[in-house]
Amino acid sequence: MTVFIDPDRAQFEAFKILDRDHPIEMLNLVKFRAKANYPEGHDLADAGLTGAQAYRNYGKETAPIIARLGASILWRGAYQTTLIGPQDENWDEVFIARYPTAHAFLEMVTDPVYQAAVIHRQAAVETSRLIRCAPTKSGEAFG
Repeated sequence: MTVFIDPDRAQFEAFKILDRDHPIEMLNLVKFRAKANYPEGHDLADAGLTGAQAYRNYGKETAPIIARLGASILWRGAYQTTLIGPQDENWDEVFIARYPTAHAFLEMVTDPVYQAAVIHRQAAVETSRLIRCAPTKSGEAFG
């Protein structure tokens, strides 16, 4: 399985060139490590945390930033199975985060408190997908 934890430079540049002045919704698919992998020397490196526990630390430390920016979790679900797609991918966390603008998301990821907290995410995550979407009208039919 290919591992994706942080965006690479090209992905981040593609994100930044899109319109930043409208709400965005970020589909998050997250698979945890069995054991969190903190860098050597980190206070929690030998704590024996699971990936899920490390991710909860990430959530606790970033919650005030998300609230200040006006972002929220729009939807959260419990993964069950993949009907169409790679059968070797399964997810421990599935949610959609809404940000008032892409500016708000960029402000979050450049915030010094967020940058200190993201180490928990990096320690927690085995692989992930983060997919930017623009909200559109809901309806009763596909297409």
